Amino acid sequence: MLNLESSKPDFEKIVSYLRSELGALRGTRATPALVEGVQVDVYGGRQPLKALSSISVLDPKTLVVEPWDKSVIKEIERAIHLANVGVNPVNEGQLLRIVLPPLTEESRKELVKIVRNKTEEVRDRVRTLREKLRQMVLESEKKKEIGEDEKFRQLEKLDKRVGEYNEQIKKIGEGKEKEIMTV
Repeated sequence: MLNLESSKPDFEKIVSYLRSELGALRGTRATPALVEGVQVDVYGGRQPLKALSSISVLDPKTLVVEPWDKSVIKEIERAIHLANVGVNPVNEGQLLRIVLPPLTEESRKELVKIVRNKTEEVRDRVRTLREKLRQMVLESEKKKEIGEDEKFRQLEKLDKRVGEYNEQIKKIGEGKEKEIMTV
């Protein structure tokens, strides 16, 4: 028997993915999410920056990256440059200081386009999941596991859930757009 409640974590993962993707986009305020996923070549492999250092917000425009092992500071600096996140770290010996330059109108519009693309990508994932679950409901009816009334109830419940998650996605996207466009 199909249970739509078991699909809730799948929808939550999709929304969580959107939050992490948009969190890594530069807004008007400094946030550790901007660089914490940067991959650094150290110790014979690649590691995310957040596994090698503490990343803190000094003020709304400044991040401080303090490696736990000071010998890898050059590799971290190089990785941040290569990650192309639009920032230039300043090596102060024991730590890296990252001052976010002000966003231009053009760069704000580019970031808004990226936000819209990401939200559309996530909406597409929701549609794909909805279609998969819809097919499972129809298959259950075909196999006589559920009746026609139950099929319609399940499909209605599914559509309601998809609507709720799409609304959540819309709000997250609009919030990020507003943050980017705020001067």
